[in-house]
Parts: sequence; C-alpha cells; structure tokens
Amino acid sequence: MREIIHISAGQCGNQIGAAFWETICGEHGLDFNGQYIGTNELERSGLPVYFNEASSGKYVPRAINVDLEPGTIDTIRNSKIGNLFRPDNYIFGQSSAGNVWAKGHYTEGAELVDSVMDVVRREAEGCDSLQGFQITHSLGGGTGSGMGTLLISKIKEEYPDRMMATFSVVPSPKTSDTVIEPYNATLSVHQLVEYVDETFCIDNEALYQICQSTLKLDQPSYAELNNLVSSVMSGVTTSLRYPGQLNSDLRKLAVNLVPFPRLHFFMVGYAPLTSLGSQSFRSLSVPELTQQMFDAKNMMAAADPRNGRYLTAAALFRGNVSVKEVEDEMLKVQTRNSSYFVEWIPNNVQTAVCSVAPKGLDMAATFIGNSTSIQELFKRIGNQFSVMFKRKAFLHWYISEGMDEMEFTEAESNMIDLVNEYQQYQEATVDEDEEIEYPAEAEVTEQPIAENFE
Repeated sequence: MREIIHISAGQCGNQIGAAFWETICGEHGLDFNGQYIGTNELERSGLPVYFNEASSGKYVPRAINVDLEPGTIDTIRNSKIGNLFRPDNYIFGQSSAGNVWAKGHYTEGAELVDSVMDVVRREAEGCDSLQGFQITHSLGGGTGSGMGTLLISKIKEEYPDRMMATFSVVPSPKTSDTVIEPYNATLSVHQLVEYVDETFCIDNEALYQICQSTLKLDQPSYAELNNLVSSVMSGVTTSLRYPGQLNSDLRKLAVNLVPFPRLHFFMVGYAPLTSLGSQSFRSLSVPELTQQMFDAKNMMAAADPRNGRYLTAAALFRGNVSVKEVEDEMLKVQTRNSSYFVEWIPNNVQTAVCSVAPKGLDMAATFIGNSTSIQELFKRIGNQFSVMFKRKAFLHWYISEGMDEMEFTEAESNMIDLVNEYQQYQEATVDEDEEIEYPAEAEVTEQPIAENFE
C-alpha cells in the first residue's frame, strides 16, 4: 500500500488534523477507538494507507501530533477521538512559541524537533512503500509556521524522494488574530517555496465566506470550518484509498499540476456545497458539480481565479460517475472559458474518478487549481509585511531569538520573486512567429521487415 504519514503542527494544524481523522474514520467504517465496525470490504482494503493495524485488531492512525504547549494536545487527547492516536505520537513542549516564528524555528521548536524526527523515522520504517508526508499547519502562528517549516526541511533532508504535501492555513486580514502574522507567513512561504512539493492554500476568510453565502450558516463554528477542510483533504487522497476507474496520488497530482518547481501553491474547492434547506431541490450531476467546482465563490483561498489564469487544474470525482462524461465536461469548461486557461499548456485539467462516494452523498468532486491569481494572497501578505518591516516594528521578538534582519529581507525578496513569476506566466502567450509547422500527415513508406534481424 502507498502509505502516507500525517503530521499536525501547532494549534490550528492539530484541530484541522482532528477533523480530518474523524472524516477518514467515518469513510472507512472505524469507530473512534480504532475498531472496524463497517460492513464493506472496500472500506477495509484502503485502511493501510493511513492506519497501522495493531495486534489487538485496533487500527492506529499514522499520525503525529506536535505542539509547543500542552493545551491543544490535551484537548485532542480528551476529545472523542483521543483514544484513536498512539500515546507516544503526542509530542509537546511546556512553553509556547508565543506566535513568534523564530521561537518555533530556532529555539523552542529546535529543542523538540529531534524527538519528532525519531517518531517520523519509526513510522516510516513501519511502511512497505511510503508515498509521502502530509502536514497540516497555519502560517500565521508560531508553532505551525516556525516549527512546521523546520520539520518540513528536516524530513525533506532525510527523505528527499518522498512527496511532501502541506495543507497551509494562510492568514487573511478580515479574520486576523495576531498582529505579526505577515512576518510569520512571509518567513514560512520562504521555506515552503524551497522544500515542499505541493501546498494546498486554505484561507479562513474564504471558508467563512463559503459558510455564510453558500451553506447559509450565519455564525460558523471552527468545527464547521474544519469540516470543510477535512472533506477536501480526504478528496485529495481518495483514489489511494479506494479502487477507482482513474487513479491519482500525491505524486501524479504534483506531476500534472506543477509546471515550474516553485509554483506549487494550489487553490482547492469542494462540491457539492448546499445549504441544508435547499438540498432536496438539487440534482447531483457531473455538469452541476463541475459548474460549482470552478465557481469563484467555492475557492477556499481568498483569491479570485477570474483575476488570473489557470496554469493547470485537477478534478477528482467520487461516486457512480462515467469517465467519458467527466472528460467531456472538462473539455467544455476549457473551451468555454479558454481565456482563463493558459494556451501554452494544452489539455491542462487532470481528471481522476473513484467509484466510492463519500458518506451520505451519491457523488462529490474535489477541485485543485494552480492559478496565477494566488499571487493576490502573497501580495496581500507582502504589503502588510513591508509596512511593518519598514519601521522595524516587532522585530526585537525575532532578533532576541538569534535571527538576523537579512533573513527578513531575503524572505521578502523571495516572495516578491514568486509574485513576479506568477505574473510573468499569466501574461505569457504562445509566440505566433515561433510556432512549429508540422506536416499535415507524414508519408509512411512501407519497408520490408528484416526477417532474421539480430
């Protein structure tokens, strides 16, 4: 089985991680103690991707929960899924990163990182064929951003040929809870550009918008927001866990979605999203799902895809769906909205179809897009960063942990470069003059086949 190791870092990462494990248990017929209570053999066959089977018949998630303070870990340990995780895989410090990236990356986090790496090695050694790692963390806090990126760089050093996917919660101004988020996010992006294969950008602002406008929830709780994220996370790895007509895994996603190694920041979406009141009025069909998937209101990153162009995209369908219909729909979308897709990557939507639908639905679809409009997100963080950095505001918290101002300057220029790269490829066109003329049909001359060739 192509196993995946999951790491949750920091408060946000652990809460998203907990929601994800709840979703996965529901999909595979496990109760919250790790006992199999399902009836479908299909559910059971995919368990090894995320779970190890213990001798007692209990299934244990291949998950590592990391935080620099005990609070969040205690909350998870005492929650309904607390018994699911292996006790040795809870790793926490006694201080806190106090929202400072430098504490998570250089001081407090660096003390804890070796014990996390020991657990990562132990989990990796128990795998037959390790596919890669997925990390949930936020870029605005201290532990998720600082220690999360430290862990990513350490894991990438030891396992350079395995996939590294991160589900990163990007800070947004409307739902900001920390003043120094722009510093933490910029320093994190600097690391993510270098060490990660695919980053799924999730944004609280966009999640609130989806909950309020589409799901008609006036005051969404964190549980409801996390539920949205976990449905996308389970969608991304569906075809690893279930047999399907068209398979896709983390590596295939990366190969199809990343045209240039630095441009691996994706927007994600999920369909169907319907308010409870209007569910009975909708018919679920492939065209309906496709239309909602590509809808700008459905993106979980606060950047509008209509302001950029798609370099590539992936659509992962689940349920009783015909592959032919999916491919026809994708072709229609690309033809109808051709101005929103770059023309120098033909057929740039990858599809995957898995025959097992999510719990309680006939069919669903997960959308992943590599759109140049994601630069809005980096521009927004960059602008807030430079306003504070110009005055050296709050810098002493980082300098006192041993950081240098040069690191900030480097991180800022790296992010500016990233924005410029997206802009450059958004404006790039197929150069008409240099188009290669291929003959309409090559003449095939029949040659006798040598009978006794050596």
